Amino acid sequence: MSGSTKSYLIGVDTGGTYTDAAVMDAATNEVLASAKALTTRGDLAVGVCEAMERVLSALSDDDAAAQVRLVSVSTTLATNAVVEGHGSPVCVVLVGFDETMVQRSGLSSAFPGLVIERIAGGHDHNGGEVEKLDTGALADVVAKHASGVEAFAVASQFAVRNPAHELAARDFITGKTSLPVTVSTELASALDAPRRALTAALNARLISRISLLIKAVQHAMTRFGIDAPLMMTKGDGSLARAESVALRPIETVLSGPAASLVGAATLSGLSDFILSDMGGTTTDLGVLENGRPQVNEQGADVGGWRTMVQAIDVRTLGLGGDSEVAFDIKGVATVGARRSVPVSLIASRFPRVMQQLEDDISDAESGSMAGQFVMLPLGRVAGDVQPAGLSKREQELLESITTEPSALRQLAAGSGAHRTLEALSRKGHVQLAGFTPSDAAHVLGLQNNWSREAAVLAAQLLVRNVFQKAPSDELVTQLAQRVWEETVRLTGRAVLETALGHHAIEPGNAGGLIDVVCRGEGRRSLARVSISPEVPVVAVGGPVKIYYPEVGKRLECEMVFPNSCEVANAVGAATGLIARTVTIEVNGNGAGVFRVHGPHSVTQFASASDAIDEANRLARETAGAQVSAMGGGEVSFAEDTEKFLLPDAVDDNGLLRATVKIEATARPAL
Repeated sequence: MSGSTKSYLIGVDTGGTYTDAAVMDAATNEVLASAKALTTRGDLAVGVCEAMERVLSALSDDDAAAQVRLVSVSTTLATNAVVEGHGSPVCVVLVGFDETMVQRSGLSSAFPGLVIERIAGGHDHNGGEVEKLDTGALADVVAKHASGVEAFAVASQFAVRNPAHELAARDFITGKTSLPVTVSTELASALDAPRRALTAALNARLISRISLLIKAVQHAMTRFGIDAPLMMTKGDGSLARAESVALRPIETVLSGPAASLVGAATLSGLSDFILSDMGGTTTDLGVLENGRPQVNEQGADVGGWRTMVQAIDVRTLGLGGDSEVAFDIKGVATVGARRSVPVSLIASRFPRVMQQLEDDISDAESGSMAGQFVMLPLGRVAGDVQPAGLSKREQELLESITTEPSALRQLAAGSGAHRTLEALSRKGHVQLAGFTPSDAAHVLGLQNNWSREAAVLAAQLLVRNVFQKAPSDELVTQLAQRVWEETVRLTGRAVLETALGHHAIEPGNAGGLIDVVCRGEGRRSLARVSISPEVPVVAVGGPVKIYYPEVGKRLECEMVFPNSCEVANAVGAATGLIARTVTIEVNGNGAGVFRVHGPHSVTQFASASDAIDEANRLARETAGAQVSAMGGGEVSFAEDTEKFLLPDAVDDNGLLRATVKIEATARPAL
């Protein structure tokens, strides 16, 4: 039909392997069409355009693009970057920090080689200036590092009580450079300066990645003639305008699983369930109770690093269809956290891979690296990017790598070259390819979208190296079965730990009994062992139907695969709310003076009630303005005020401390 009067929402999810798109009816939230395309990390616009073109062409509406009222994006790019240790080179400026605070931040261990500079300045717990900001030292830092980094991060002591030095440092750096600057107080309101510094550094490292994604979606919208607001899903499941997220990409950490929870609830109609979202790179697990996602007030925990950005309480594992597979000397399979491009995938796109695999099979001395490849990220053209911060050896090796997969054993024959290649992979400049659970699924006939022939050849090479035997059909199947079994075991364990409360799991017998269940054995010695979640498990994501039916059987639980479960993230992105929470603290000194630590200044009051009222007004005004600025329609508010009084207090004038938290929410204005 043409001349349509319908209104559409488009959700896009860019993951480590696939970019998904879904078109929904704005009035009913019905999924009208969905599509997938490979994520092209080298040029995200290629994959985004392909997914959007497919989903729009699936509609029977010739004028569909003109009827799109909102485009919303979720992504696991930020989460994957943290888990895999990728990110842009940045300089972290710590104002008023001593060496102990630097060590507590964990910055050096989190990012080896990170540029960290300390300068004088900072405030005390009342917001008073301890020492003037050393702008001379800051000028030296900028002059020394600006040419070698892509962003700056700034954290100052007690900045949540007075952000003046952080803001002054930001203004100074932006006045001298064109680089983005992250200040810690724009991301977190807690006092813990070292953790704020870590959060700011993570954010700065992610800015370029999320900016590239935003530009890719904007390019696709322009190409298809879509004139609508562009939103992004944050880690707490709420939406925000893309331009506001561009400088706060850390808020998109766990964006993918947050959107999955929203999408799974929409698609399944359930209000209580365990979510398990399996993609190519990670598996994310969360809980929906009474229709609300559990939110971790302490901040998202990703890749072993605790940020201070509020996000859903989710467990993120490096476990997906594209996880790296290895075998020990006994032939026991391990499925690791690092992503490896499936051999079956690259062989379906690059015919030369099949010839290389056949050559490796013919060469009995091909060695342990046979069947492994290295290439530029999909979509990238050789020479179109000149990364900063590379050593001469890294730069030379990178120049020899192209978009066509090359045999790893030829490029990294020596240990030095192999270490250099590993460094380039950690920095995200190259992709390694090898045997993965997706390849094992192709061998077993559980997956058929890529090249099964390539997966079988890669498995034959592994059989020769792992079992030290001539590869046979039986051994190839046995090897693939071991990879599938280990993926099922790890998946089942993750689901059970989520059901039991994964933070409370103790090592020892409990863990052993969980593995008995997850391996499908069902008994230990003379005892039958059964552990099951009490609520349904909603499984979403591309690979789930390969592994989760068996997981449900072993855990004896209800396993739900809702319609369109493969694109639940995209559905959640399209149906989210805009939300903003502002927290303002009031502090009393016990002598009748009450300080309100507002977003931009500290004000004093002689009445606790007046101070709390002012904090409430400021929080509502700030949260409401932020939601409106993000494209929200009619705003609703929820208030939570927590008071701590002196022991002998009879009213609010005995206030020691109060925390005023205002949450503003709105549907996007279509």
